Amino acid sequence: MREWWIAGVVLILFAGCGGIESTTRYKTAKTNGKYYDIKECEKEMALANDIDEGERIDMIIVYKSKRTMELYRDGKKVETLPVSLGRNSGDGDKVMAGDFKTPEGQYWIRRKLCSQKYYRSLCISYPNANDVQQAKAKGLSPGGDITIHAQPTWNTSGKGNKHTLANNWTQGCVAVTNESMEKLWYAVREGVPIVIKK
Repeated sequence: MREWWIAGVVLILFAGCGGIESTTRYKTAKTNGKYYDIKECEKEMALANDIDEGERIDMIIVYKSKRTMELYRDGKKVETLPVSLGRNSGDGDKVMAGDFKTPEGQYWIRRKLCSQKYYRSLCISYPNANDVQQAKAKGLSPGGDITIHAQPTWNTSGKGNKHTLANNWTQGCVAVTNESMEKLWYAVREGVPIVIKK
């Protein structure tokens, strides 16, 4: 148990936002312990926008203060998910690259990714024009690569969800469980708006 906790802390300290990584095998809860090949995920991306209208999500709102994500369909809230945020998100809005804060503002889902580190992720259109302007005025870079992503590889089974969801640990991204990402992957089209509030 002690080794699991130490490994988890080490991986959390080095966790960042997902991107396209090299092909590896990723063990997930969904596959019941079998290896999950990232190339198979990439093949599924062609189907990821073929969404059942009954499951469709057309608006996402994240409340940083409550550490929740609300999912909407046709103006009605259909589900609320717990999330983890950037580890310095309690100190306000994201200002620059490397501040480990989750941004606040209006964005949209610009891309879906298969991730070696975080299973799957939905890329957020950060920075927007306002973010760029504010950072530029201070002579800073606003950063980028902000996503909604799933869990790090040490928590593919979901047994560590209680621990990860009780803490803000990302570099600025919004993290959900692998199970929640499965739903989001097939319910959210590219272009869906996401609002991140205090």
